[in-house]
Amino acid sequence: MSDTRKQLRRAVCGACMANNWIPGDLAPLETVPCSKCHHPVILPTKIHQFELREVVASGGMGTVYRSMDVNLERIVAVKLMKREIAEDKEAMASFYREARAGAALNHQNIIHIYTFDEFEGRPFLVMELADHGSLDSLIEKNRTVEEVQVLDVGIAMCSALESALKRNFLHRDIKPGNILFNAEGEPKLVDFGLAREAEITHEAEGSVWGTPYYIAPEKVKREGETFHSDMYSLGGTLYHALTGHVPFEAEDIEAIIKAHIETPLTPPISVRPDITQQTNDALVQAMAKSPQERFETYFEFRMALESARTALLFSIHRPGEPEKGFKSWFRR
Repeated sequence: MSDTRKQLRRAVCGACMANNWIPGDLAPLETVPCSKCHHPVILPTKIHQFELREVVASGGMGTVYRSMDVNLERIVAVKLMKREIAEDKEAMASFYREARAGAALNHQNIIHIYTFDEFEGRPFLVMELADHGSLDSLIEKNRTVEEVQVLDVGIAMCSALESALKRNFLHRDIKPGNILFNAEGEPKLVDFGLAREAEITHEAEGSVWGTPYYIAPEKVKREGETFHSDMYSLGGTLYHALTGHVPFEAEDIEAIIKAHIETPLTPPISVRPDITQQTNDALVQAMAKSPQERFETYFEFRMALESARTALLFSIHRPGEPEKGFKSWFRR
């Protein structure tokens, strides 16, 4: 028994925090399923000054790990690319864009990039940790999100996108999965892998970037792309969180994309009658088919959301009760 025990090491599951005894000879960064929830578990592995301890998320390009910067003694996120992706020039270009855009931006609602490096031929990003779920996971869990929290997220994202625009960046892939929450419940915009300069107004032939459920009509029609396209996608993201439905639903992706151009938007208040008229009107304007009919600036969109928030809280607030912002709703 003692010999067997020596061959096992304890690792904590990043999803359920359960202790797992796993083989001590497990290859670096190789995962085993958690005995309780089946989330991938690893043995702590050090790359440069960063000790990778837990798997936070995994995708097509790589894996994000909760890690310790042993030099600065702080918890960070390390996003390590898959070895095979490192050979893909297009994927590498996206990774570099994410690193440069994130490093150039300094806003409380944008994930901060600390550094970019390479380990055994695999590039990695070191960034601020936001590991308390995403807006996407919140929708999946609850189906609909409380109106006040949707407004708080929208206000924060307007501010973040306005800051990025001042540095000449468009995000180009606003969606629930790219809005994460940190331990305090603050929303953080991530994944600038598709970001580019705002002055480039037309796509290259054959390329239309974005997530079909939230893509702006002018992008589909190749009429040029501006910050209004990100605004539309943000409106669609908030619509989904509020109603539990994407703005346009159809049997296939082609039909969904076509609906963004041709099908009138069902006002969110028709889907969820308990929301305020101000919230409904703000999202409807942000998702106007024509960019010229949307808000002229992120500031205007943010002010409309803040006005809706004030009206909502005034209608539900009772004397002696604290105001419910995104932090208090998050703690629930």
